[in-house]
Amino acid sequence: MRTTILALLGATVFLVAGCGGGGNDASSSTTTQASEGGNSDVSVALVSDIGKFNDRSFNQSQKEGLDRAKSELGVTTEPLQSNSPSDYVPNLTQAVRKKADLVISAGFLLAGDTNTVAKAHPDTHFAITDYDVTGDPFKGRKNVEGLTYAANESGCLVGYLAAQMVKKQGGKQVIGAVGGLEIPPVTIWIAGYQHCAKLFNPQIKVLVDYSQDFVASDKCKTVAENMISQGAQVLFQVAGGCGLGTLKAADEHKIWGIGVDKDQYNDAKRVLTSGVKRVDNGVFQAIKQVTDGKFKGGGNLLFNLENGGMDVGKINPAVPQAMIDKMNALKAKIISGQVKVPATL
Repeated sequence: MRTTILALLGATVFLVAGCGGGGNDASSSTTTQASEGGNSDVSVALVSDIGKFNDRSFNQSQKEGLDRAKSELGVTTEPLQSNSPSDYVPNLTQAVRKKADLVISAGFLLAGDTNTVAKAHPDTHFAITDYDVTGDPFKGRKNVEGLTYAANESGCLVGYLAAQMVKKQGGKQVIGAVGGLEIPPVTIWIAGYQHCAKLFNPQIKVLVDYSQDFVASDKCKTVAENMISQGAQVLFQVAGGCGLGTLKAADEHKIWGIGVDKDQYNDAKRVLTSGVKRVDNGVFQAIKQVTDGKFKGGGNLLFNLENGGMDVGKINPAVPQAMIDKMNALKAKIISGQVKVPATL
């Protein structure tokens, strides 16, 4: 597996979860759910971002990877939920004090705090989702591994499918993408989406805007409705729980929505497909490295179309098979290197 990726970040943003989402459990500042032992001496903690583990997206998928490791590898697991950014350091520190063999940070927003705690505890293994640890602030710190994702590749496929569908439907050739914050783990999706929509139809218009939120679905719904008023026939949500508002707007206006991170086919009535990021696999593979004694700090694990780390979710039956075949042909070209997909807008 390749171990490098384009740097996803230029700075850490201390607001809300990257493509995390809209959990609304705020009953306590930090919610801890400890497992009941395991069949291994290995202990693993997963620290969420503030999207929480019930976001139906980014954090929930990582929790599923943790649960899979508990079931299949017999590790002891402890998910630590963060309800605000101020919970990151206490949760990370709690995991270290409980002698976790691996502490996984669920997203790039935890990077600064993860680096601080990892620097203070060089004998503890750490991993972080959506962050290239060869750059700042980690600079290849040997006890931290990055779990990085070529989301531009999956974004490309859903953008290509969206453009095909709009061409078939006729009318204004307009699609859109509703992001959370204008940050690299969001824009990498949109870069692929826009590039490959135009690969199919150079004249298509791709609207891009941001809700400035990853939790409040009404904010994404407002952005989506503005795009619909401009003629958008397909909207790609890249905003976690907030993005469920985009899918709701698509339902109400009888256009197509595209989900993100997890397969969100069942989260709305008019989901064309989803861009799937297998962060559950990333969590599982990082844990397996530790159980196998093969942890590789200082570098990254890259997940892409080729190794199944990126994918496309369930496709709506309204999509003709010929369109799916063309999308899959494009997928093969990306994997072979024949088609290069940009990672930035």
